[in-house]
Amino acid sequence: MTVKLHLKQGAWIIALALGIGVAGSTARVLASPAPQEQHDQDYSKNRNYQTGMRDGRSDHVHNRDHYKKRTFKKDDDQKAYESGYQSSRQGNSQDHR
Repeated sequence: MTVKLHLKQGAWIIALALGIGVAGSTARVLASPAPQEQHDQDYSKNRNYQTGMRDGRSDHVHNRDHYKKRTFKKDDDQKAYESGYQSSRQGNSQDHR
């Protein structure tokens, strides 16, 4: 009788531990954005994105590699510029004129 009681308690403890682990990992996954959401931000109306597009097109036409080294105080401005620059260099310049 005590063996059955210990097995039941052990089963409940294992089930509880698994439940807590699954719930914790699910909450973490839901809280973090998907990788493509981080990179697919629409900067097309951003002034720094447009500057990056112009610089990228110019460098492409003149066969240069990142001729102008621009830096920005805010990370988001730098990301917008680089996104525009890379988009124009990959041939997406017709998408955002």
